[in-house]
Amino acid sequence: EATAAEWSKSACSLATVRSHGVRTVNAWTYARQILPEANGAADWVCTRADTWSGEGSRILAQFQTADGPVGAVAAKAEDSPACGSRDPKVLAGVLWKSRAGSWYLLGAGSKNVTSVTGSGGERTAGNVLAVRSERTAKARLSGTLADGTKVNTLR
Repeated sequence: EATAAEWSKSACSLATVRSHGVRTVNAWTYARQILPEANGAADWVCTRADTWSGEGSRILAQFQTADGPVGAVAAKAEDSPACGSRDPKVLAGVLWKSRAGSWYLLGAGSKNVTSVTGSGGERTAGNVLAVRSERTAKARLSGTLADGTKVNTLR
């Protein structure tokens, strides 16, 4: 269950679920990433809002830096089992600018993701990826689970 401090960076993004008969909202940190160039760390948070009808669930993957006031929505989906008890896996990515001005493609998957591949073919073992990128690049990722199953970004 998310703490008040964790909700402080996520709550503003919940505007998309208002007026949909929300029954429950849960948030959990699915990855922690050390940022390039000694820029600290970031959390990847999955927020899931389920409705009373069972349809129209909303899922957000957010990128939250320690010094940022709010999280950035990296990916979202609707009517998906992702980021829930039935399907806990999640993968999302963002383009991020370091304090020195360098651009990076960052990505993170849940704990069951064993490798992440960027759109340029860059691949890393584990559930986080950080590779230099161009400011205009698209944050496209894919992941792999231990059993070889492919995982796409949340959509």
